[in-house]
Amino acid sequence: MVGTFYTAPSPESPAFVKVGDTVSEGTVVCIVEAMKLMNEIESEVSGKIAKALVENGQPIEFGQPLYLVDISG
Repeated sequence: MVGTFYTAPSPESPAFVKVGDTVSEGTVVCIVEAMKLMNEIESEVSGKIAKALVENGQPIEFGQPLYLVDISG
């Protein structure tokens, strides 16, 4: 989805995930604001967050990777 990437639900809140965190399929990892709607984005895989590929507040494009997730277990 095209929009703006946010790491947390509000500026005062902690990030949904950070590098080193373990996530499961369905874990909310960020929010993308598109057309003034806040859309929670869920992880499609289980594993450990290896790298964030987008900065908070950065515009993103459809299909753009947001995180690298190590699924090796």
